[in-house]
Amino acid sequence: MKRTLVTDVKTLQTVGMILFVSALPFLAGLTGCAGDRYNQSTGQRIDDNRTAGRVREALSADKQYKYDGVQVVAFKGDVQLSGFVNTKAQKNSAGEVAMRVVGAKNVDNNITVKD
Repeated sequence: MKRTLVTDVKTLQTVGMILFVSALPFLAGLTGCAGDRYNQSTGQRIDDNRTAGRVREALSADKQYKYDGVQVVAFKGDVQLSGFVNTKAQKNSAGEVAMRVVGAKNVDNNITVKD
């Protein structure tokens, strides 16, 4: 079989297209790891999960109050507390406990006091 310049170019184009298509999932995966203003990067998500876990542990270790009805969510270091407690003192204490946790940059205390 005689090789010509045209068949070599077509072969290179085919190989190039296969490599390009093969690399698309990899490139898409890399862009999915980056964070922006509204989305966490993978590292930020891991850090925020750890921070939320530490806040939950600190709240459960508090000897004065138990915070069974409080949910904790973290996003880029900002911790949000929500749920219900019995008194205003419990709400304030939960916010103070959360603010002392490593990794908590800001605490939004949206806990509701039962009346």
